[in-house]
Amino acid sequence: MTESSARTTPEESGPLGPSDAPDAFDVFARRCPSRTTLEHVTGRWGGLTLGALHEDTLRFNQLRRRVDGVSEKMLSQTLHALERDGLVVRDARPGNPPHVEYRLTPLGAEVSARLLGLITLLENRMPEVLAARQAYDGRGGK
Repeated sequence: MTESSARTTPEESGPLGPSDAPDAFDVFARRCPSRTTLEHVTGRWGGLTLGALHEDTLRFNQLRRRVDGVSEKMLSQTLHALERDGLVVRDARPGNPPHVEYRLTPLGAEVSARLLGLITLLENRMPEVLAARQAYDGRGGK
């Protein structure tokens, strides 16, 4: 029996997956809850938001300026999803106007560090990516 076939699937353990073994989650299984978190982390706005928060604790508008191009609505939805997943903490202090900051949890910091490694790799290898795109387009690729 292979390691992956020995895993408990979400279908076998219920909708939330097993509680006794974290390695039993399988992102390739349709109903695995890790798939949703992966979508939140690797989606365009989630990845950029985590990357921006890796640098510093930020207020909403600071974060919106840092993540160039994100709408207020999309940033709000992204932050809610990342907070629900335990990757981001929303710290609201009373005042007029209220003072709200966002920062990474320890898990969020670990995830963002790995994402930043991928981002750095891609940025450093963009000449190769652009050359590949040009070659593909030159062949009439679709």
